[in-house]
Amino acid sequence: MATVPRNVAAFTTLSGLRVPRATRALGWMLGISFPLIIVFLFLVQWVQTAPGRGEVIAVNPEDRVQQVTALVPGRVEKWYVVDGQSVKKGDPIARIIDNDPSLLTSLAAERAQVLAQIAAAEQAMTVARIDVGRSGELLSEGLAARRDLENAQIKVSDHAAKLAEARAKLSKVDIALGRQSAQLVRAPHDGRIQSLNTAAGATLVSAGDWLATLAPDNAQRVVELLVDGRDVALVRRGQPVRLHFEGWPAIQFSGWPSVAQGMFDGRVRSVDPSAQTNGLFRVLVEPMPGMPKWPEDNYVLLGSKVRGWIQMETVTIGYELWRQLNDFPLEFPQPVDTGPRKGTAAKAMYDKESTKAKADSDDGEDEK
Repeated sequence: MATVPRNVAAFTTLSGLRVPRATRALGWMLGISFPLIIVFLFLVQWVQTAPGRGEVIAVNPEDRVQQVTALVPGRVEKWYVVDGQSVKKGDPIARIIDNDPSLLTSLAAERAQVLAQIAAAEQAMTVARIDVGRSGELLSEGLAARRDLENAQIKVSDHAAKLAEARAKLSKVDIALGRQSAQLVRAPHDGRIQSLNTAAGATLVSAGDWLATLAPDNAQRVVELLVDGRDVALVRRGQPVRLHFEGWPAIQFSGWPSVAQGMFDGRVRSVDPSAQTNGLFRVLVEPMPGMPKWPEDNYVLLGSKVRGWIQMETVTIGYELWRQLNDFPLEFPQPVDTGPRKGTAAKAMYDKESTKAKADSDDGEDEK
């Protein structure tokens, strides 16, 4: 049997035929890695996600940022607030005065005059009614002509028309006074003054012109995510969502939610039935009950940017890589078995078997 001498270095040709150490190490690494990669691809699970970007908004429209507008035309006489000031509902924000400084005085004098006209018309109508009654009695006794009674009735009608006209004029004056009483603009709800239209103090404003921007306090927050139309078809209400708020330190592994750190849980609240102008669909996400709360309002304000991952079906990593390489959609969720549909043969068989089982159970109880 041939043997290899121990002093192999003396045989230069044989030494040159030996496999280099680096090659042997690489071979061992590849031999071990390939089985591990196969096991990793086909046994390790991966949670598919529908990613989206958005921002924090208030679910109640009254809790969103609002513009406080002028109710009457005029000019801003005085500001009662400054930028960043907290206000309560009903606190004054600004006072608007009319171009005519004596308008309120004129309206008050006009109202007093109209009230006097109403009082005079009521008194005259009372006297006219007395004349009608007196003329009727005289006519019945033959002491007055029918024409006198008719003239008295005409006077009553004239005074009634004047009284109605005076009351209509009073209503107009009261409406004008009510509009002018709206010169004091008040905060519609609790919040913080975000900005003021200081240019309104030097120029004339019309009814509806904005004076200040009010940001509410203690708003109920939700996240507005914009999701691709290919993924939104599989999104359902109540699905779990993982959220990363802008400025909040986090480490995200979309396929392994248990490994991620600094993420917050939510669930799908609603999905818009139509797309936005950019072709994306809006998905509203609310906090997940029973999970850690979202950061406080001081850290995550309204309008803060958010990234979200809506969790879908669980697949293997190999399948997920194959899907993404082929640009296929997400895995369709498995339908829930709710029993045979109404009106089918299977439904009839199902009802028949249920009735038979119920009858058998009733017979068993009777025997007992």
